[in-house]
Amino acid sequence: MSIQVDEAENKRKMARGELYHAFSPELTAARTRCQHACKRYTNAGEVPRRRLVELWRDPAVNPSLSRSVVGDTTPLPPPASTPEEDDKLFEDDPWVEGPIHIDYGTNVKLGSNVYINFNCTILDTCLVTIGSRTLVGPNVSFYSGTHPLDPLIRNGTRGPELGKEIHVEEDCWIGGNATILPGVTIGRGSTVGAGSVVTKDVPPFHVVAGNPARIIKKIETLADPEQAAAAARPTKDSSSPSGRGGVMTAQDALRGMMAGKSQDSQTQGAEVAMKEQVEEEEKRNPAEEEKFWRAFAASERGAAEGGAYGTKRKANGA
Repeated sequence: MSIQVDEAENKRKMARGELYHAFSPELTAARTRCQHACKRYTNAGEVPRRRLVELWRDPAVNPSLSRSVVGDTTPLPPPASTPEEDDKLFEDDPWVEGPIHIDYGTNVKLGSNVYINFNCTILDTCLVTIGSRTLVGPNVSFYSGTHPLDPLIRNGTRGPELGKEIHVEEDCWIGGNATILPGVTIGRGSTVGAGSVVTKDVPPFHVVAGNPARIIKKIETLADPEQAAAAARPTKDSSSPSGRGGVMTAQDALRGMMAGKSQDSQTQGAEVAMKEQVEEEEKRNPAEEEKFWRAFAASERGAAEGGAYGTKRKANGA
């Protein structure tokens, strides 16, 4: 079955997140191409690292004709003199464990040192980006595609669909079996607990967990520019003189208080914003809400570490 449309405009609508027809001849062929590429990658067996990179990103001139998964046009470096040295050339390329399931491949962008564990699903109707040094657990799904709620418009395979971009920023950790829904941005350095369903944006350097995912806590780290700046501010300690003669002045104290208030208000604001986004849903289903918070109150530590699994790949963790 196929839908006759203006293929070029149909693809532009898909990229813009507008209603488009997924079962047009060209888009159907594009999914078939990627399906075969994913199978080749998964079934590669014990091959050199270079071969895996070729199967993932083939430097083809036209990505739509590529036999690789993502069709990246970045050229591969010339082979090194030994297999060991050649493997080192690809240390910063993403590590992706098979099996992998992707719709198109051409709308997936991975940063350096990204690790994706087995059985990941990426519906890349719209752009899906995963920032450098991000770790993705097993069975994680990224769904950038969605459908109209009105069944008369949806109309099965003959109707239109649409999507929204997904962006995972640098240094994130996505726990196993998590699901990331269309339009979500996960801020830098954040952690998503195992089994979570992320329906709203996650602020940088926060832990979220649950269905729908809610903020559990802010991550204390100097990787956060705001926290690093706060730690670098001078104190009244004589080893770090402040003001005249190493004594903290009133101006120094005021600046410190205001900076502290600013950081606290930003943290509280992020938590309030995310809770407000699910407020209506909570009112509609108070029993589930009470059950949710009772479970997390029983062990905040357990909830915060809900995404924790072994950091070794062979232990089924990222």
